[in-house]
Amino acid sequence: MTDQPDLPGSQSPRDAAVVVDLSEYRQSRDPAPVTFHRRELDAILKIYGRMVGEGEWKDYAIDHLKDRAVFSIFKRSGEMPLYRIEKNPKFANRQGAFSVLNTHGMILKRGHELPQVLKVFDKALKLID
Repeated sequence: MTDQPDLPGSQSPRDAAVVVDLSEYRQSRDPAPVTFHRRELDAILKIYGRMVGEGEWKDYAIDHLKDRAVFSIFKRSGEMPLYRIEKNPKFANRQGAFSVLNTHGMILKRGHELPQVLKVFDKALKLID
């Protein structure tokens, strides 16, 4: 006697051991893409909102790829991105998972903590005579 209902054409107990959890199967086949966490996205959007208010940035795009997450910043939507903020977990133990790149792909700042990396967008105050 078992807890399983007797259904016509039901499988034998030996065949029931072959059941595979679908979520485990999908994770083994296609790993989940890298994403920005909510706090990370809040920090990025805070800088983005300030720069939009100053009229410097106009558009953005977010890409979640297999190996990294990218927040691209545009002056105009039809152009190349001015900056890319990337999260690449592969570099987390070495140079840091977060980096800011310019249009040409040159790394402007890299580090382990996103708020520290985003300081590259802080403007230095100038003394006006």
